[in-house]
Amino acid sequence: MNNQSPTQPVDILGIPFENTTEKDFQAILHNVINQHQNTFVVTANPEIVMYAKANPDYEKLITTADYIVPDGIGIIMGAKMLKTPLKERVTGYDLFVHLLEWGNANQKSAYFVGAQPAVIRKLKKVVQENYPFLTIAGTHDGYFGDDRNIVHDIKRTQPDMVFVATGYPKQEAFINKNRRAADALWIGIGGSFDVLAGTVKRAPKAWQKMHLEWLYRVVKEPSRFGRLMVLPKYLWQIVKQKYSRKSGRTQ
Repeated sequence: MNNQSPTQPVDILGIPFENTTEKDFQAILHNVINQHQNTFVVTANPEIVMYAKANPDYEKLITTADYIVPDGIGIIMGAKMLKTPLKERVTGYDLFVHLLEWGNANQKSAYFVGAQPAVIRKLKKVVQENYPFLTIAGTHDGYFGDDRNIVHDIKRTQPDMVFVATGYPKQEAFINKNRRAADALWIGIGGSFDVLAGTVKRAPKAWQKMHLEWLYRVVKEPSRFGRLMVLPKYLWQIVKQKYSRKSGRTQ
């Protein structure tokens, strides 16, 4: 993990989360981008934590990232239950939009990898229209096997930021494997391209304030209901971690 943080990471089931506010983390990212520091950011929710717990290779991979931020109210809840509260939720989508705005204001460049072909085409138009001073170094949909052409293009264009939205664990594996292609910010942001392109609607502000975005997504996409089953399993693991700490045992 990166040592730039002023506070110690918070351990959630073996995953070290950055204990920061969204605003402070934005400032960290501005600095690393301006300094052309190769930086890997993971935006993790309970699903990712549980997947890491079940897949040691993935856990090892994401803990080599420079920063892991809490994207998901479940992470904030877990930290409170463990009596090691995190300052704030830092969502991948909000970071994505902020970096586009900041990149536009500061004439940065970005490369976009992920989503369906129709979505990435629409995303490109949205970025061009809304962020005209941000250079689009390149785009590629998330349906690829051989990534050599994408990596060659990133190496050629040397973007300031690389946004990868292919979903876990693929996006983190792609970044871990290829991040040396450019001294850029590399960040995995799940379904963010779909939201910005307008093919998936984000929860209204009222739902966001109540931390019920997850419920809104299930209402809109009932096929996601099965994914909710990870939450009680996650919370049970949090309880086990809490009491193993109290008894002085390790998990």
